[in-house]
Amino acid sequence: MLFGISTFVWASPFSTQHLFLMEKVKTMGYDILEIAIEDASLVDWKLVKTRARELDLKITISGAFGAERDLSSTYPHHRQTAFEYIEDCIRKASFLESPIFGGPLYSAVGKTRLVGAEQKQQERDWCVQALGELSNIASTEGVILGLEPLNRFETDMVNTVEQAISLVDEVGHPSLQIVLDTFHANIEEKDIALAIRKLGKERLCHIQGNESDRGTPGTGHLEWEAIYKALLDIDYQGAVVIETFGQPSKELAKAACIWRPLANSPDELATEGLDFYRKLFSPHFIENV
Repeated sequence: MLFGISTFVWASPFSTQHLFLMEKVKTMGYDILEIAIEDASLVDWKLVKTRARELDLKITISGAFGAERDLSSTYPHHRQTAFEYIEDCIRKASFLESPIFGGPLYSAVGKTRLVGAEQKQQERDWCVQALGELSNIASTEGVILGLEPLNRFETDMVNTVEQAISLVDEVGHPSLQIVLDTFHANIEEKDIALAIRKLGKERLCHIQGNESDRGTPGTGHLEWEAIYKALLDIDYQGAVVIETFGQPSKELAKAACIWRPLANSPDELATEGLDFYRKLFSPHFIENV
């Protein structure tokens, strides 16, 4: 099992001045740095690739979906902006040898409304068409798109694994799969382990292993042992990554409803979170599940 951590833990938005995080997470013992792309123009991507190779550090790419990055928007400009953003992130993921580009691909974070059936269907149709085209691009680039369900307070479109499966199956492309964030699943799923088994190895491309309060993994009330047993049962081969927010931007804090520190410090959360992962996923634990 490979372990990773998101740049969101320390920085928002990530930029070239934050490249020191690559050496930091490698020294801590992480296998992966997950780079959240908020503003791609702030980053020297060639330098990121060079430094990652020097450190033998793997990169995964995740998205940040503000109000104008919305494939299901009623505003055509926002749909086009989202399409172009996702396409650019796919190409950057390919350049950096990230196997995935993940996030709530279908909508802007924080868009929560009660809309009629006709509008809801129209928004879904826009989304399905765009995701089909983007999946073709991802396939050409050798990247998997990971569609992530969010909790009901952050989106009204895809909250549950079943809803995510329905949308992904409607698109019907092997390059479109599902990211499971255990923080969101803790709110929306009655049984996270069962949800993992529903996804199976064929659909589940990435795990963001976050605690019930988005704090340090292992300090909340998630049933981690059951989650790990389900991952073993489906022969999950992907990574497990911590994604939480140490210093969120104002826009991100509002979208994700982050109003207080989630740990004493980002470094403490990262170090203790990795220690927990290592204990949970250890051979000794495997023998006893």
